[in-house]
Amino acid sequence: MNTLKAGYARVDITPPLGIAVRGYYIARYAKGILDPLEASALALSCGEAPALLVSTDLCGIEAELCDRFRAAMSEAAGIPAENIYLTATHTHTGPMLLYSDRFPMDAEQLRRYVDFLEARLCDLAVLAVADMKPARMGFAVGHAPDRVAYIRRYKMKDGSTMTCPPINDPNIDHPIGELDQRVNVLRFDREGGESVVILNYGVHADTVNGELLSADWPHWTRKTIEQTLDGTKVMCLVGAQGDVGSTNVHPSGGDMNDTEISFDDEMKSPGMARFVGRALAGTILQVYDKVEYVDVDTVAVAHQFVDVQANRPKPEEMPLAREYKRLHDEGRDDLIPYEAMELTTVVAEATRMCMLENGPDKFTLELTGVRIGSVAFVGVPGEPFTGIGVGIKDNEGWDLILPTCITNGFEGYFPMRDAFEEGGYEARSSRYVSTVAQDIIDGADKLLAEMRK
Repeated sequence: MNTLKAGYARVDITPPLGIAVRGYYIARYAKGILDPLEASALALSCGEAPALLVSTDLCGIEAELCDRFRAAMSEAAGIPAENIYLTATHTHTGPMLLYSDRFPMDAEQLRRYVDFLEARLCDLAVLAVADMKPARMGFAVGHAPDRVAYIRRYKMKDGSTMTCPPINDPNIDHPIGELDQRVNVLRFDREGGESVVILNYGVHADTVNGELLSADWPHWTRKTIEQTLDGTKVMCLVGAQGDVGSTNVHPSGGDMNDTEISFDDEMKSPGMARFVGRALAGTILQVYDKVEYVDVDTVAVAHQFVDVQANRPKPEEMPLAREYKRLHDEGRDDLIPYEAMELTTVVAEATRMCMLENGPDKFTLELTGVRIGSVAFVGVPGEPFTGIGVGIKDNEGWDLILPTCITNGFEGYFPMRDAFEEGGYEARSSRYVSTVAQDIIDGADKLLAEMRK
């Protein structure tokens, strides 16, 4: 028997101009607003304490801040903090949330924004819980159209591995890995209220660039659907996207329409965000009227903690790492003998080595699961590669499994085992050893098994 209730809310979380913009290893400060940053929430219950799914237009929220925000939302809305599933879309044109020595930053402005964000998230939780109405849930799996996503790691003809190589580089041989083009769509129809659609797909929200605040492609997905389907709201809970971007390294036809090549050799512009967002909105429209409705009589939340060994540097690696980090922190990247994404890679690697020189030896990652009847969400606190998402989905006993990135934490990249031997930006910057992907998949299996009981 269906006993599901669902409540929805959305608030504006756009920061003030001048705030540091997060997403690259270069200093950027917000000079304008391309589109508003928003946070959306869906409260779900079958009579028990609600679970709260939250999507924010932010690059990431570290575990420390996640814990703070969840505690505040819990107190404001009267729901358990452990029932809050707090995600970020990973937009690269959103604000810094933690102070960074890498960039000059107004610490007081940052503190005021984080306080404002906490208050807005509390409002969001209160509004979503107050809006709960009888609902039914349907699901479908669509297929992403061409040109939306590409594996962004490539084996080069000289035997090296590069993340985001230059467009039309003659040294490119082939991409490393396969896309998961499945687009998960959940639809909640509520009595006397708006319908809510959740889109779950793995691709970086890194298609805009520049110093204008933007929610990137999720803004355009929401806008397109909400202008097309009266009484429907959209939430984007991004999937496993650690090795997936939107740049075609061999563009043809109209691929370069309304876009440009960025400082890191990728195809980026507001036009790219519009294209990706509209294309994914089209996938929603293809399946929206044909979702399979199922009764929901259970909503439950579970957690699984996974220990992963730290990717600590060797002593002989430290002199060069300290030098590259010093030059970068001093704004002297021109003295580091690399360019574009190769420069970003060696700086990120040096930063990781300096961070872990004196430990710790291991990290504990929190996986969060939400069961909604025969459908499950599995939240990973960072950027998992596509293979991790596929491994999580490959679990029997569920109608649909939706892996999400940057959930209840933002703890870096989680590459597949082979990537640590192959190289590339993600693996060289990762704080974890090569077992991390399997550790997460195994932890997700335990989490899903617990929620099936």
